[in-house]
Amino acid sequence: MTTVKKYSVSEITGLIKQCLEDGFASVSIEGEISNFKTYPSGHHYFTLKDSGAVLSAVMFKNSTRTLAFQPKDGKLVLANGKIQVYPPRGGYQLVVDTMEELSGTGDILAMLEKRKRAFAEEGLFAEERKRPIPRFPETVAVVTSPSGAAIRDILQILARRAQGVRIIVLPTAVQGAEAAPFIARRIEQANFWQLADVLIVGRGGGSIEDLLPFSEEVVVRAIAASTIPVISAVGHEIDWALSDFAADLRAPTPSAAAELVSENRMETLSSVRYYTQFLKDTAHSRLERARLLIKPFSASDLERRFRLILQPRLIRFDDAKEALLNGVDAVVRQRRTQIDLIKTVLEAANPRAILERGFSVVTQAVTGKIIRRAEDARPGEILKIRPLHGEIYAQVVKENHEA
Repeated sequence: MTTVKKYSVSEITGLIKQCLEDGFASVSIEGEISNFKTYPSGHHYFTLKDSGAVLSAVMFKNSTRTLAFQPKDGKLVLANGKIQVYPPRGGYQLVVDTMEELSGTGDILAMLEKRKRAFAEEGLFAEERKRPIPRFPETVAVVTSPSGAAIRDILQILARRAQGVRIIVLPTAVQGAEAAPFIARRIEQANFWQLADVLIVGRGGGSIEDLLPFSEEVVVRAIAASTIPVISAVGHEIDWALSDFAADLRAPTPSAAAELVSENRMETLSSVRYYTQFLKDTAHSRLERARLLIKPFSASDLERRFRLILQPRLIRFDDAKEALLNGVDAVVRQRRTQIDLIKTVLEAANPRAILERGFSVVTQAVTGKIIRRAEDARPGEILKIRPLHGEIYAQVVKENHEA
């Protein structure tokens, strides 16, 4: 029976450490940078990846001085260094001494750029199709992980800045190969049931691989087809996903998305508070000024002042009234005199009055023509004479032109 030698964890890890560090004391590895982070200490932590595997890497601060470019996710590089085993975690990593940038981009970035161009040509990113975010949304729906930091930040900010806004959480996976269909399904459900006035789709930060679900075609098309305005809030400020271009608005972080949907409400409330206080201050100032102005005046003093102001006007009013009445009387008397004169003239011209004084009207009996002169009558002609009362018919015997 073969006896298998037993090792402790420390012993086997030590052997692996010796084997790897001795066997790979100087290596050059080509790969794509992913999940790149710089810590306050100045050390760079990242992974190198290709289509089949990933390798953890670190570049300490004293080695970063040799860098001739700015490392970031998606860059294709050649890293030179050694393999190092860290026994407490049982893992290994590449300790990079020098690193140079290679031409081209990583597979993921190249794929995303190709997909981005295709969607742009199709019009999914067109500015004219983007809708404004509602100024005062009553309901906000959030498509994200229910256990992530993103939803906690969103809930905290909306609770502080937009009390009374209804929040609906549509839980979904936000990482991994199966996440994209779930995200798209949640967006479609929100639209089918018209659950909200605005939709926040996103997650917290992560590597470029972690954010890939938000760049999948099914998610981009679901956002583009949404009738509810969508805010894309994926990762941190430097992160991006294709959902950012399809959405109606891109927020640099989930927290920023929460601030954007509550911004107008906060501005309006702030303006209302400001103008309310301004009106109060103005009214108080004017009341105080009025109090100072009326303070020296007592009731009797006010009555005296009022009389001094009113009495001259009353006298002027009485004078004006008297002058008006006198003027009206003069006009009435003048008109009466004129009427009496006209009456006398009219009475003097009245035919009846003339007849009463003994005059008569003589006309031709046949034609009714008035006889004004002797030559108007002919001998033998019948005349009609109209004194004051009755009629007299006479025949002309003789007419005298000279009388």
